[in-house]
Amino acid sequence: MSMDDETRSDPDAWRSLSFSSSRRGPGDRIGPSSDAEKPAPNRPVAKAKPGAKAGQKGPNRPGAKAGGKGPGKAKPGPQNRLNQQMKKGQGAANKAKAAAELPVPPVASASRPRRRHWFVLLSFVQVVLLPLAICTWYLYAVAADQYASYLGFSVRTEEKSSAIELLGGITELSGSSSSDTDILFAYLTSQELVRKADESVDLRAIWSRVPVGEDPVFSFDPNGSIEDLLKHWERKVSIIYDSATGMIDLRILSFDPADSRRIAAFLLDECSKMINNLSAIAREDAIKYARDELEGAVERLKTARRDVTEFRNRNQIVDPTIDTQNQMGLLITLQQQLAEALIEVDLLKETTRENDPRILQAQRRVAVIEDRIDAERRKLGIGAEATGGDVFADIVGEFESLVVERQFAEEAYVSALAAYDAARTEARRQSRYLAAHVPPTLAESAEFPERAKNLGLIGLLLFVIWSIAVLLYYSLRDRR
Repeated sequence: MSMDDETRSDPDAWRSLSFSSSRRGPGDRIGPSSDAEKPAPNRPVAKAKPGAKAGQKGPNRPGAKAGGKGPGKAKPGPQNRLNQQMKKGQGAANKAKAAAELPVPPVASASRPRRRHWFVLLSFVQVVLLPLAICTWYLYAVAADQYASYLGFSVRTEEKSSAIELLGGITELSGSSSSDTDILFAYLTSQELVRKADESVDLRAIWSRVPVGEDPVFSFDPNGSIEDLLKHWERKVSIIYDSATGMIDLRILSFDPADSRRIAAFLLDECSKMINNLSAIAREDAIKYARDELEGAVERLKTARRDVTEFRNRNQIVDPTIDTQNQMGLLITLQQQLAEALIEVDLLKETTRENDPRILQAQRRVAVIEDRIDAERRKLGIGAEATGGDVFADIVGEFESLVVERQFAEEAYVSALAAYDAARTEARRQSRYLAAHVPPTLAESAEFPERAKNLGLIGLLLFVIWSIAVLLYYSLRDRR
């Protein structure tokens, strides 16, 4: 048996041949060799029987087809099977040839680090890793521990009800005053408060307990100015103000827990004093106008009473109205006596002689009474005989004007006094005080500096800066 016969008869051998053909290059010929195409010389050729040719109708078996169904179906012979296998092999070889003729893309060579890659890596080390390592060393090896004391308070306003409402036991507690809290927040960040705190608790000594040479970042130079102390105050004292609730929360840092608590207690006392001063100022403003009115009414009343006293001393009269009544009574009495004397004269003239001495006496009595009446009338300023001197009517008129002025002054004084009392009562109804919902605390362990948190933030910041710098560098480089 030749090699071709073995290949045709053995499918595994044919597959190995096809596989070896597919490994050839594009210029190699794919397919069976010339020796394989020639039949073997000693190989017998099978002949088809008459009437049994594949695909044709036989004369002896009308209607029969090769490979068709029916009782006269013919089985394929060895030659037909060999031809079919050869056709399959040719098709596979053609497919392998077509696949081999496709262009093969070039294979990428192994990547090598270039100069720019080394530059990026070196910049990452210098910008990110090296500063982060320095910060890590400082925070864990150099920075001193700091202790925090917490304090929280708010400004409350208590409004006491009036006397009628107090009968029902009603007392209103209102919320915090935003204006007072704003003033207090500004006071906590003022230079005046820092100066008072330094004089009271010695802030310079507290914050320089760790020398500047050992911890230059978190320590304070005791020789610094008040402006430097204020800047360090803003770093050590954290103030959180919630405008919605009116609460103020503070966090005080120092190198000793007792020092932090001392500063917090000082701040609580100073804030209480400030609120008390604000409350006193508010009360003073509330009663200032009423007190001014009362003082004016008092001065007016004093002046009116002094004028009345001077009038009495000048005229030697306590009450001219009473003297007027007395003078009028005297004048009426004289007029009555004059009428009686005239009647008596008329009677004497009718009953006696003309030269009767009783008539002369009665007439003389009438003349005296008339003179007295005229004198009294002149004194009162009545009639045409009134002179331009200090008549009694002028004195009475002056006195009445002084009395009216005094009455008005007294009424104004009473009204001003009532208004002043009402203002004082209203001012006492409203009082402000500082309510501490978190008293000064004493730390047991150091919370600061927050090393892990600070390192994370520093690393993130350095990485962002480095990334932006690298992107900007390559962006400008590509535009050249």
